[in-house]
Amino acid sequence: MVEPRHKEKPEVTAEMKKSVASKEALRIKARREKDQSLWFGLSIFGIVGWSVVIPTLIGIAAGIWIDSRWPSRFSWTLMLLFGGLICGCLNAWYWVDHVSKND
Repeated sequence: MVEPRHKEKPEVTAEMKKSVASKEALRIKARREKDQSLWFGLSIFGIVGWSVVIPTLIGIAAGIWIDSRWPSRFSWTLMLLFGGLICGCLNAWYWVDHVSKND
């Protein structure tokens, strides 16, 4: 009777061990932070949203006030709406950058 040949297993390298260990550590971390990630994502969504909305609304309010006091051929409401939107986007960018650096 002939014995079946067993294929030799390739040697496990140190690099492969590190790769597997790091992936397993990421899985364990993700399982631990599973519930926090939903609330964290919603809070960031809220921060970014309000960071854009508030300056935009302030720009609109200031523009309406200026247009009602000093009428001109330029629409201050429109210009300040875009100014507030730009400031809001920069503000949101700052918050997202700040939070991602702390992670």
